[in-house]
Amino acid sequence: MALSVESVTFDCRDPRTVAPFWAEVLGYDIVDIDDEWADVRDPQARGPRIVFLVVPEGKAVKNRLHLDLRPVSSMAEEKERVLALGAREFRYVSEEGSFWTVMLDPEGNEFCILRGPQDGWTPEGADG
Repeated sequence: MALSVESVTFDCRDPRTVAPFWAEVLGYDIVDIDDEWADVRDPQARGPRIVFLVVPEGKAVKNRLHLDLRPVSSMAEEKERVLALGAREFRYVSEEGSFWTVMLDPEGNEFCILRGPQDGWTPEGADG
């Protein structure tokens, strides 16, 4: 018997800031939101439920878990789109023939935008 993922949960300071950002980034819907938490879900029920919970402490170090996001077009197009939504670019990484961009959401949580088909990525290709 194996467990299934119920949700991916982020600690946050303000769910009213991060939930709308992530809903736009992922094409998800905000199902519920208040000052203490937010529930964000894929309207097609393909991706995981994302929950944002208020915690008293602020972010102090690099996240031990982050999302790697694969664009349907190119890394550059998606990078520009998420920058317009309130993300910040942290750094560009190129390692062993693979490359991605590390971004920060409005509260400083890291996520990566990977190569897309217009960048030469194919499903049969390398993992980056």
